[in-house]
Amino acid sequence: MAFTDELNTLNNAFSGLGVDEKSLISILGNSHPEERKCFRKGTPHLFKEDERLFERWNDERVRLLKHEFMRFKNAVVLWAMHPWERDARLLKEALKKGIEVHGVIVEIACTRSSEELLGARKAYHSLFDHSIEEDVASHIDGPESKLLVALVSAYRYEGAKVNDVTAKSEAQTLSHVLKNTDNTNPIEDDEVIRILSTRSKAHLQVVYKHYKEISGNNMDEDLGADLMLKETVQCLCTPHTYFSKVLEVALRNDVDKNTKKGLTRVIVTRADTDMKQIKEEYQNQYGVSLSSKIEKTANGNYKDFLLTLVART
Repeated sequence: MAFTDELNTLNNAFSGLGVDEKSLISILGNSHPEERKCFRKGTPHLFKEDERLFERWNDERVRLLKHEFMRFKNAVVLWAMHPWERDARLLKEALKKGIEVHGVIVEIACTRSSEELLGARKAYHSLFDHSIEEDVASHIDGPESKLLVALVSAYRYEGAKVNDVTAKSEAQTLSHVLKNTDNTNPIEDDEVIRILSTRSKAHLQVVYKHYKEISGNNMDEDLGADLMLKETVQCLCTPHTYFSKVLEVALRNDVDKNTKKGLTRVIVTRADTDMKQIKEEYQNQYGVSLSSKIEKTANGNYKDFLLTLVART
């Protein structure tokens, strides 16, 4: 096999998100022992020699490759699920994995319609014999628990009517709290939680507009390092910007596996709803189309499946 185009193709087949199954089959499947030895020698990031000069897989790379081979399967399984079951299982996984993925709970609670969130809560009952509210309350400690319980319990008004006077008053309330963080943690403030967990998204988007007029900054900018509140505001008020950011970060090479899962999650859960707007926002934010970024970063069946979902709208 030597250091030829085929060796480069094999190396690329194991790189990025997913794997290039067709290249693995056509090249590795037809290779001879000496050619596979050359492949092992030419990919020190995949194979290493021990103290006896024995060539062996790098165990850490094998573990990572298992995740890459699973991406296509996981995406197909999630896509085939009823959306309520899918969200319920994503919520359960987020609770199991801990604080680093609690943003997924915020994402689902704040970007689904009232009926969709209610459906996910019903599915959670059926799948796990618990309510999502009680599991959030029992698994998450600290001030975040109160906010998350309120968000997953919400059943928001979805009409277009907004009381502008009330919206402006609540923008002033939020501005006062966020400008006085030395005295109180915003995530522990009852008014902050009430406004974010009960008001309609149309109302909150008007609050967001008034907040900038009052403070000079966007609300999420003033939240600083409070990631959970920041993501809550973004999901409620600027969801397409939020989803674009999740996709952009997930498509980077230097992020952890939980972050990379955002690529599958966002594309699968939004393909039937607002993918067109997300694609437009991604193009505006990053100067490249989402499809071309996936084409460049992902591999094989996983790439083809994601591109198919993205192209639906």
